[in-house]
Amino acid sequence: MVKDLSALEKKIDYTFKDKKLLALALTRKTYAFEASSPIEYNERLEFLGDSILNFVTAEKLYKTNTFFAEGELTRRRALLVNNNILAKKAKNLKLGSYMRIGKGEQKQKGNQNPSNLANCLEAIFGAIYLDSNLNKTKKIILKILFDEI
Repeated sequence: MVKDLSALEKKIDYTFKDKKLLALALTRKTYAFEASSPIEYNERLEFLGDSILNFVTAEKLYKTNTFFAEGELTRRRALLVNNNILAKKAKNLKLGSYMRIGKGEQKQKGNQNPSNLANCLEAIFGAIYLDSNLNKTKKIILKILFDEI
């Protein structure tokens, strides 16, 4: 059964057609390994979301920085897309309160761990892509990460 995640959907400004994709994006390996039967966890979505995030960021930098060489564009992408920035954005969305984590990780406050938060946000981007398309995912990434830039 999937927990009601409508409040999170409002925060990210996207309503999932397949609610299980959002639940999967929020499921850490520690939670999956403690389940009574095997369940999938968010690492594959994280992989996909990370790739999409890098693409969207590279495209934005390419379009807005006409005179920068490849090295400078790469440096700027690294500054914009890193665990610290992603964790900050995830905290703004209060992703930690929605994450499904194992009991041991709960004791260690894994839902507040910056790396876990960043990975979860990337997984959400991957889930949005699978549930919609690249253009919608791109709009959400730009809104969440780059509105104030």
